[in-house]
Amino acid sequence: MASGNEEESAGSVSWRLIGPASELSKKQCRLMHSSLGYGSDVCLFYVKGEFFAMDARCAHSGGPLCDGDIEDADGVLQVFCPWHDYDFNLRTGHSGTGLQQQVYKVKLEDGSVYVKHASPLSLQTFPSGKKN
Repeated sequence: MASGNEEESAGSVSWRLIGPASELSKKQCRLMHSSLGYGSDVCLFYVKGEFFAMDARCAHSGGPLCDGDIEDADGVLQVFCPWHDYDFNLRTGHSGTGLQQQVYKVKLEDGSVYVKHASPLSLQTFPSGKKN
């Protein structure tokens, strides 16, 4: 029989509490660590009064998108990878290069920011799950 906490376990997509919007809106981008590891980390962007979330590593070759420049090109908000300047639409994850970056739904509820993701997310790194 499944436990009542099954929905909160890694692997099931659910809303993950990130923190208070008042605090998270102070920076344009924050790296959110995934309990699944480096490859599942997420960038939380705050641009023009709105939150966006997408995979933290560029779909091209893994560049750190949180370190990228954000530009408004004719009303389309884009992040540019600092490694090779690939562009990704913050809303859709689509790139003019044809690549696609995974984006995640974000919601504000009672002053808190939530991201819909398959694993718990944290602004701090997760302890290593390796055992000797």
